[in-house]
Amino acid sequence: MKKLPVLGLATGAALFVVDQATKYGITDVLGLNESSLGREITSFFTLRFVANRGVSLGLLHADTEAMRWGLVALTAAIAVGVLVWMLREPNRQDQVALGFVLGGAIGNILDRVRYGYVVDFADFHIGAWRPFLVFNVADAAITIGVLILLVRALLVRDKPRAGRDPVENMNA
Repeated sequence: MKKLPVLGLATGAALFVVDQATKYGITDVLGLNESSLGREITSFFTLRFVANRGVSLGLLHADTEAMRWGLVALTAAIAVGVLVWMLREPNRQDQVALGFVLGGAIGNILDRVRYGYVVDFADFHIGAWRPFLVFNVADAAITIGVLILLVRALLVRDKPRAGRDPVENMNA
């Protein structure tokens, strides 16, 4: 029987908890909402509530209930795919990266189910120039997880374990 990817699952769970805690802090503790102006933390970072009804880069904007639940179904299917990949992935670094993606995806799915939108709040800017869209911990986790997977896939070659044929290792 194959070992569960405990570290990947724990990473996903931890990121989910941190994501939901920060969103709670923004909406309930600080009381930021659509009518508030936000809170400037530094000259380049503002906490600003944004109800994101779309997905990355404003794509697939869910203007109706059917579109909202379609996005829930789509992101849930992706999360299930990521979980299956994690359960089959032998490399611990990839398991952790998949945990980042899974934890972030589940955090955003829960928002969309509860509110009909994803709570975004992190606004990095240089004066009026905003090089990033307003985002949240889940978005950052997904981005970091995908970047780790890409870097590892494109630039990192795992060394074969002792006692295994290098050709066999490539097919494992």
